[in-house]
Amino acid sequence: GSQANKRKAKAARDLDADFNGARHISTEGWDGIHAGAFRAAMISACRLVGFKMTLAKLSLFVHADGYDRVDATPLVQIIGGEPARSELPVRHATGVMDIRIRPVWREWRVNLRLRYDADQFQAADVMNLLARVGAQVGIGEGRPDSRESAGIGFGLFRIEAEAD
Repeated sequence: GSQANKRKAKAARDLDADFNGARHISTEGWDGIHAGAFRAAMISACRLVGFKMTLAKLSLFVHADGYDRVDATPLVQIIGGEPARSELPVRHATGVMDIRIRPVWREWRVNLRLRYDADQFQAADVMNLLARVGAQVGIGEGRPDSRESAGIGFGLFRIEAEAD
């Protein structure tokens, strides 16, 4: 007879579940970006221009367009159609290689609504921080300002301001 196996049978990995699990889908059904990602990126960009990051934490805010249907995370709506599935190799902290399945938008935009303390920052300061986020810091996985890596150039953008 066969010997007892120490390990249980491992189910096949569901790549579609990984792909959909990496998406923030709102209660209305659209894809979004965590609103806090833009705020955190602007706070990080303060290093580039000598602004105090602690003041930025108290002074810069992003209005949410909606909320994640799973955990109510505040979201900014992605305008750009359906995402493509990206399959990229990653290395765990232990050195083991793996594949990460993530949604990618080749062309995307957001209508970002910001609130800031005008006693701490001028409108031009806020726009400069956001422009630096788009050119140097980035948003999401693979961004240049990632704590875990040097990034792969994802998440960069340019701003187009509209008068309010």
